[in-house]
Amino acid sequence: MILGVVFKLLSAFLFTVMAALVRAVADETPLGEIVFARSFFALIPIVTWLKWRGVLRAAMRTERHAGHMLRSMIGVSSMFLMFAGLARLPLPDATALGYASPLFVVVFAAILLRERIHAMRWTAVGVGLLGVLVILWPQLSTGALAALVSGAGGADETALGAAFALGATALTAGAMIQIRRLTGTEGTGTIVFYFSVWSAVAGLATAPILGWTWPGWRTGLLLVATGCVGGVAQILLTESYRRADASLIAPFEYSTILWAIAIGFVAFGDLPSFWTLVGGAIVVGSGVAVAIREHQLGIKRARVRKAAPESPTG
Repeated sequence: MILGVVFKLLSAFLFTVMAALVRAVADETPLGEIVFARSFFALIPIVTWLKWRGVLRAAMRTERHAGHMLRSMIGVSSMFLMFAGLARLPLPDATALGYASPLFVVVFAAILLRERIHAMRWTAVGVGLLGVLVILWPQLSTGALAALVSGAGGADETALGAAFALGATALTAGAMIQIRRLTGTEGTGTIVFYFSVWSAVAGLATAPILGWTWPGWRTGLLLVATGCVGGVAQILLTESYRRADASLIAPFEYSTILWAIAIGFVAFGDLPSFWTLVGGAIVVGSGVAVAIREHQLGIKRARVRKAAPESPTG
């Protein structure tokens, strides 16, 4: 259990490093090329990990290619938007907006999976979305985000970045819903492998539209590092959930804000605004409330399953 927490903390750190690497190359590298590098070079550690575990062949076998493609297209769309947001936002702001993803998962689970959501979780979602509005307040108060949404013009790059990051957060939640659907028949290795493959294909396919540049040695190394770091972070995240309950692991995701503040300041001179700190705290609090509730429901479901064989069958 302790090892699961350690792996989760390490994955959170590496995902923040990956985000910083994306921001470092975003000004000089087409977006599709960054997505390709993130996905293609992630296959190096992922394939090595699957081979080491002796499950590479099993991970490549699937009969649900359409399901993997849908998950990947939702996920890669989120990746495009998040990377576009990172190019325009301070690292702590983009990280804080990403915390709203579990809240969207609750909403989508109710709509798409017909899950029964009780009042406590709906309350947490409402409070969390209020926190998102607090983070966005500087843009809302100046009218920049409103101008962006209405198409009236006048939206600055920060407002555009906030809109991209928020869209990425919603799509990430959608990808999580599709992963829930896949886990009924597919292993984690299969889901991770096909996501990386399809995401690399999608990134490459944008070359005629978004352009492609031959990077210099520094940018090239950063692109390779982006993929490798992201791949290792995915592995550590997977291993953390294998060693501890999801409800225990999930709240440690919020450690990324500490890394985002530290790395953002050292690498880019970023500092979180007052609104980001307050709104981020609200979103984190609501996310922890959702995680606690999920833990309680998990215990209840386990008790029901344990008691089921003892129930009369008639």
